[in-house]
Amino acid sequence: MATDASGRGGLAPVLWCLAAAALFGASTPASKWLLDEAVGPLTLAGLLYLGAGIACLPFALRGGSSERRRDPANLRRLAGAVLFGGVLGPVALLVGLRTAPSASVSLWLNLETTATALLAWAFFREHIGGRGWVANGLVLAAGLLLAAPDGFSVAPSALLVAVACLCWGLDNNLTAVIDGYTPAQTTVAKGLVAGAVNLGLGWALEGALPTAPMAAAALGVGALAYGASIVLYIRGAQQLGATRSQMLFATAPFLGTAVAWVALGETVLPVQLGATGLMVLALGLLLTGHHAHAHRHAAVRHTHAHRHDDGHHRHEHPDLPAEVWHTHEHGHLPVEHSHPHAPDLHHRHRHG
Repeated sequence: MATDASGRGGLAPVLWCLAAAALFGASTPASKWLLDEAVGPLTLAGLLYLGAGIACLPFALRGGSSERRRDPANLRRLAGAVLFGGVLGPVALLVGLRTAPSASVSLWLNLETTATALLAWAFFREHIGGRGWVANGLVLAAGLLLAAPDGFSVAPSALLVAVACLCWGLDNNLTAVIDGYTPAQTTVAKGLVAGAVNLGLGWALEGALPTAPMAAAALGVGALAYGASIVLYIRGAQQLGATRSQMLFATAPFLGTAVAWVALGETVLPVQLGATGLMVLALGLLLTGHHAHAHRHAAVRHTHAHRHDDGHHRHEHPDLPAEVWHTHEHGHLPVEHSHPHAPDLHHRHRHG
């Protein structure tokens, strides 16, 4: 049984976040191409999120907790995730992307990891620890180093990208603690609401809508790079906490670089190898951290992905092995114990 920074649930949440990063990493060049094809940033943001919502809709028709979905705290979290992550963040990024060099945007986007960590520590009771802060700094340095060979320029659009990073940092923390909706339901709400708002603004402020082929391409990009990516990310964040899941998500540009080396035959630059080494070191610190102490849990009832070999989920399912992940509404009795854990839905506290 895993006892590292992934908690006691094994490495599956880590793999979910890495897969989410790979899917989202493909959206930046695709979005840049769509913008170059005269699709406005507001319209594109709307189509990307509509694609995400539509793709996830069939998977959102069941699961979750009807009672927890009506809980005011969960409604506020979901509304905040939709507003900051689905409306304000993408629009700020795409407007900045339209007027800034892509290398500069890549550099600025590394601020999302730092923003997520600071917000998680300050407002969401997430324990980070010395190793976590060092790993966060290494992730930031690796991202800066990776983007550096293409050059860097400061432009007014830097402020817009910084705003996007702050919005997504808040979104990351809010989605990590939503416990009444399945990841697919959260993605549908964010996709349909944010998509409709942004598409309406695009129609009003940017004029004509894109051609049918361009709209279909944007919806397709949104289905994979936003829809599937968001679902996987939320599943991971609920198990690892916002900071750790975001650091894993920051591997997106490195995965893209590796694809360029292998599939496109691009030259391997020494600075890229250095940046990759820093990222590997950061992930090593992140995934081998050990955080354990005596703590008390109050009685709670919620919905999230879980397994039955983690010391928290003792209810039984006929013919379901303990190590199999599954999602449904379930309750917990009060308990006090000590074990290694990550800042998941059960362990939102600072310590030490």
